[in-house]
Amino acid sequence: MSGCVAVINAGSSSIKFAIYDVAAGEPLLFDGKIEGIGASPKLDVSDAAGRKVATQSWSSLDHTAATGEILEVARELIAARPVVAVGHRVVHGGVRFNAPARIDAEVIAALKALIPLAPLHQPHNIAPIEAIAAAAPHIPQVACFDTAFHHGQPPLAQMFALPRKYEAAGVRRYGFHGLSYEYVSGRLAQIAPQLAAGRVVIAHLGNGASLCALEAGKSVATTMGFSALDGLVMGTRSGALDPGVLIHLMDAFGLGAREIEDLLYRRSGLLGVSGISSDMRALRASPEADAAQAIALFVYRIVREIGSMAAALGGLDGLVFTGGIGENDAATRAEVAAGSGWLGLELDPARNAAGGPLISRDGSKLAVWVIPTDEERVIARHARDALALTAVE
Repeated sequence: MSGCVAVINAGSSSIKFAIYDVAAGEPLLFDGKIEGIGASPKLDVSDAAGRKVATQSWSSLDHTAATGEILEVARELIAARPVVAVGHRVVHGGVRFNAPARIDAEVIAALKALIPLAPLHQPHNIAPIEAIAAAAPHIPQVACFDTAFHHGQPPLAQMFALPRKYEAAGVRRYGFHGLSYEYVSGRLAQIAPQLAAGRVVIAHLGNGASLCALEAGKSVATTMGFSALDGLVMGTRSGALDPGVLIHLMDAFGLGAREIEDLLYRRSGLLGVSGISSDMRALRASPEADAAQAIALFVYRIVREIGSMAAALGGLDGLVFTGGIGENDAATRAEVAAGSGWLGLELDPARNAAGGPLISRDGSKLAVWVIPTDEERVIARHARDALALTAVE
């Protein structure tokens, strides 16, 4: 079938998108994003060669309106070629969705029921789905889930030590960033197949951050759990927190559930500790001691959890960095490597400064790689497969 597959990856204040030709030989046509949704939104679109082909800004847009603007730009760019499918990143699939799903009214209702499990992400994932269903109901849509990659983990890795009735109600560890881990593990299998067949930790480090322990490409353990709050320090999210802290915040500070939610999702992490920014680049440039401490805490938690992932795997053969910080911040990679030296990890400073892809020294017990993630390409392939379209390479 000729035509295009569009991919929508909606975040809390941005929507990334990509358009692929279904026919092999010219996979990516355009990609772009609208940033600053809810503030001062701006659109940038580039072609497959990275040349900017469209830019626009607005005084305000919500996610639904932003999706409409993306559809208009896409129509102009692809001209007469039809969009034959739209694939969406959906953060939470709950217990039910362990594979991509073609979207209908019943699936949308099921996704809405999962909003309490991912309040920062799920509503924004659903908004473009509903906008496209209203504007172009003839185009099939496919939901691709960040949780699905982890469904095959051992049962013990998915359990909390709570009474069984809560587990039966869906209170368990799900894990997230699965689309990123799926792509990176696939790329590792192409460029370092022997390592990919072994025990690897992938560090997805960005505004959202997590680690995943993989054995032969399969998820064994991950730092995120029931929600995308757990595990590592993130841009505005706290990461792992003693549950007793929440009870104390309720009793001593009078915080209600929604106030705690706002605190942990939007006002903690690098932003909360530094009091300056959630952006690693701003913190690296800051002379303030609190900025340095926020970075140190971010790295400390990563190093501790790498040890945890190595324990879950019974040893470790390699480490892979991905995500905005993992791919671009050589200083963070060096600091994490220094803290993980006890595992036999030796970084090559010149390779690390160059950005890789291989950044470990020759002879290092652990191989260390930098692999840029591409969630949109994974989503396009899943949409293709779900609808039995011609291959997107």
